[in-house]
Amino acid sequence: MIDTGTAAPATDEAPYRRLRTANVGMGSLHAIQAVLVLVLANAFALPVTASFITGPPGTTPEPPTTLFEVPTAWAVAAFFVLSALAHFLVAAPGINGWYVDNLRHGRNYARWIEYSLSSSLMIVLIAQLTGITDVAALIALFGVNASMILFGLLQEHDHEPGGSLLPFWLGCIAGIVPWVAITVYALSPGLTGTPPAFVIAIFLSLFAFFNCFALVQWAQYKPVGRYRNYLAGERTYIVLSLVAKSALAWQVFSATLAG
Repeated sequence: MIDTGTAAPATDEAPYRRLRTANVGMGSLHAIQAVLVLVLANAFALPVTASFITGPPGTTPEPPTTLFEVPTAWAVAAFFVLSALAHFLVAAPGINGWYVDNLRHGRNYARWIEYSLSSSLMIVLIAQLTGITDVAALIALFGVNASMILFGLLQEHDHEPGGSLLPFWLGCIAGIVPWVAITVYALSPGLTGTPPAFVIAIFLSLFAFFNCFALVQWAQYKPVGRYRNYLAGERTYIVLSLVAKSALAWQVFSATLAG
């Protein structure tokens, strides 16, 4: 076990009680937004496609075929629900003790597991909005983003603040890949016209939020300032998660789901 010595003393339970309350509150806010999106949204959906070859290798693929469509409202609600479940679980009797014990040792496995699913779903939705529809590309973007998040888990599992940041930097390399792909599609209309304003707004705002998460872990493991206390980072992650998901959800809603 790695004990960073950065959490509050074991005898001081107040910070953990406040975090339990915060998790219940944040879980409720995520759940409420999931319901609102489903109730208020229209039936807008985005396609998932594939181009198959019908001859030997090297044959020109057939035009893209739509395999299925993903209702955008349900995709948005899904990442809210994943976050709500994670918050409620770590506040639940029994599981809360495991959560607190992990926090005392400078880690939160529940966070990374939830992020590996919810933020990867967010990346797929952003990619779809910019025009990436191929099923293989979307699966790959989901997988590489999930890998980035799991490097964050590995950083907490294997290293102490002030030590090696190798998993963190490997995660940064993995994490930039989806944004390179999304950038190509987001900017491609610029060759003949202007990209939709809402696409650029979503791209810029979510890129900034995703990098804020990375900055928090970097500050924890340098360590820097108030982030020498692991709980300061935990509180920041909780707020960032709500703000980033809300920003994506309501930008998507206003552009495609309203009415």
